[in-house]
Amino acid sequence: MEADQIAALFTRADETYLCARWGRPIVPVVFGVDDATLSVFKGAIEAVVVLAGHKMDETDMELGANLMVFFCRDWDEMPEVPHLDKLVPDLGPLVDKLKAADANQYRIFRFDETGAIQAAFVFLRMDEHLEAVSADTLALSQAVQTIVLWSDMAFRETSPLAVVSEQTVLRPDIAGVIRAVYDPVMPAVAHDPSHALRLSARIGDVQ
Repeated sequence: MEADQIAALFTRADETYLCARWGRPIVPVVFGVDDATLSVFKGAIEAVVVLAGHKMDETDMELGANLMVFFCRDWDEMPEVPHLDKLVPDLGPLVDKLKAADANQYRIFRFDETGAIQAAFVFLRMDEHLEAVSADTLALSQAVQTIVLWSDMAFRETSPLAVVSEQTVLRPDIAGVIRAVYDPVMPAVAHDPSHALRLSARIGDVQ
């Protein structure tokens, strides 16, 4: 990918540039699904973590788990989850906002003192659109969109996934960006668009 294409992935609607990666091992937990779907999600998260060259762990010292995925049928179920209001600020107004927008997914990130990702919360309302998506595709999509803090505009027009021989896979160009973001020589957090030039250079070196 060219530097300007990479920059677009991290340039937000307000035209600010922000790229952040996880600053600690990822500890996922998935609520509201059966064991088979749970296994699919954890497998997808592990695959993307390995791709990034990052790490997973059994527990997070502060939160127990730091990547939490919640499935529901209706947004009104979210305030009923014990202690969720302590993890997600203004949960009530958020639920009202999601209902008003007829949204079927939402992601919230928390950051440490350096600005690196500390935790992520993924909410999925299983409407007819998400129900039409296979568990493998949904799991891979969410894993990709939580491994890095992408722009809120990054995947509005095009998906980070592609279909190859009837199998859904991560696009190679997006995989290259993820690996570059997690390169040890790169900063965990970047606010300057010149960061995209460095990512482009890292991708070129790998190729």
